[in-house]
Amino acid sequence: MNLPNFLSFLRIFSVPLLIWLMMEGYATAAFWLFGLAGLTDALDGFIAKRFHMETELGRYLDPLADKLLLLAGFVILTVFDLLPLWLTLLVVTRDVVIVGGALVYQVMTGMLQIRPLWISKLNTVSQMLLLLLVLWRAAWDEAGLWVEPFVWLTAVTTLISGGSYVFEWSRMAAQQERIKGL
Repeated sequence: MNLPNFLSFLRIFSVPLLIWLMMEGYATAAFWLFGLAGLTDALDGFIAKRFHMETELGRYLDPLADKLLLLAGFVILTVFDLLPLWLTLLVVTRDVVIVGGALVYQVMTGMLQIRPLWISKLNTVSQMLLLLLVLWRAAWDEAGLWVEPFVWLTAVTTLISGGSYVFEWSRMAAQQERIKGL
């Protein structure tokens, strides 16, 4: 196992710890854990690309780790009424649409290409920063001014990102259908 994949596994295993920390009232520790987990996301991608350590496992593991960490963060912070339910439902719905769309595309075409769109990367950054700000506010009762703009930025990038994937896969599926028809 290489270092980028190890960092992705660390992010996955941080999820239950993050939930436990929040459930037990350790918001400061949850903030630091989430911040470190977010850094591993940036670090694993940098290391994989910079040192040519990209693997097939990593192509699936990295987005899975991101999804688990972000979804757990959104759900637990919504349970504690620190994030609006509508935003968490939007984020979860987008992820379900993306995963479902990927499966449908794979069944229809017999192949699956996972290429993150730039808007999706922006959405991931927006989601991580929002969760970090909310955890900061929960831990130190500060940063409240920045939360609301990030709620709306996250909502907009979530909608655009989800719609972009649906459009892209629909376009590629139609193209595959035309190729099969020839």
